[in-house]
Amino acid sequence: MKVRIAYLEEPPFYWTAEDHRVTGADIELADVVLRAIGVTSIEHHLTSFEELLPGLQEGRWDMNVPIFVTAERAERVAFSVPVWSLGDGFLLRHGNPKALTSYGSIAARNDARLGIVAGTIQFDAAKSAGVSDSQVVTFKDQPQAIAALLAGKIDAYASTSVGNRVLADANSALEAVSLEQGEERRAPVGAFSFNRRNHDLLRAVNEQLRKYLGSADHRARMSKFGLTETELDSVSAA
Repeated sequence: MKVRIAYLEEPPFYWTAEDHRVTGADIELADVVLRAIGVTSIEHHLTSFEELLPGLQEGRWDMNVPIFVTAERAERVAFSVPVWSLGDGFLLRHGNPKALTSYGSIAARNDARLGIVAGTIQFDAAKSAGVSDSQVVTFKDQPQAIAALLAGKIDAYASTSVGNRVLADANSALEAVSLEQGEERRAPVGAFSFNRRNHDLLRAVNEQLRKYLGSADHRARMSKFGLTETELDSVSAA
């Protein structure tokens, strides 16, 4: 049994290592779960964020790595049970020269520019906090956004707090901040997604996830990639 899974270049969740091996917290989670349900071959497909849902709907692959669950996305694909809950954060140049610590702090400065991957939930969060369209710069993927940040074309990149922590730890020119306490509501959840007609695979993955999430092995594997109990406990079945 072979399963084709699409992924993005977004450490620590999923990325292509220097040896061309596909790795990351969610890649490892998918591998453990799929092997447990009898999958013998896993084929990884690198794609862009904007192609994740269309590729699934068109049958180019069988499942996507976890992304945030929204009502709009759930109309197009079927989501698994949640696998993590993540708050937003900013990635900035070291020293945070414009003292950006929240979406509101960006809205308050006309000279602040915020980078966001097109189609992600961070865009709605920024807009709801008053960030104007002229302050937002959208990118196709995370590597493009980080390159723009390092080049000084944007002042902050909005993504997940845990992801930005890992990126900042790997690059001394960058630093990460979590959003100020109280700005966010309950952190949104992420899940694997499937073609809505692929009931058997979704059901099998969900059954295994319910057994595995929250286990000692799950926590140990996720901690290697920087995910803490904060990101896991609110969705763990155990």
